[in-house]
Amino acid sequence: MNKTLLAEFTAREGAEDEVARLILEYAKKVREEEGNLAFDVYTKASSPRAYWIFEVYRDEEAFQAHLKAPYGGPFNTALTPLIEEDASVLTFLNPLT
Repeated sequence: MNKTLLAEFTAREGAEDEVARLILEYAKKVREEEGNLAFDVYTKASSPRAYWIFEVYRDEEAFQAHLKAPYGGPFNTALTPLIEEDASVLTFLNPLT
């Protein structure tokens, strides 16, 4: 079964360009992971500092491999002071079908 989630965070005012740069670089790396099926980055139309990242991994094993990727820790360390939340807020999703 696929592992699907929505990650959300809000860029601090003035940090928008740096957050966009970081997340786009990170997205390129994640999309290359063998078990990644989707890593789609969105900003909220009514609030462009609000980010929503839709992620799909082949299964739990692929998601765990993603969490252990060597670039994840440095990305989160760089991102944390640039966002309003303490960390990305993760919502795990299950298909209705």
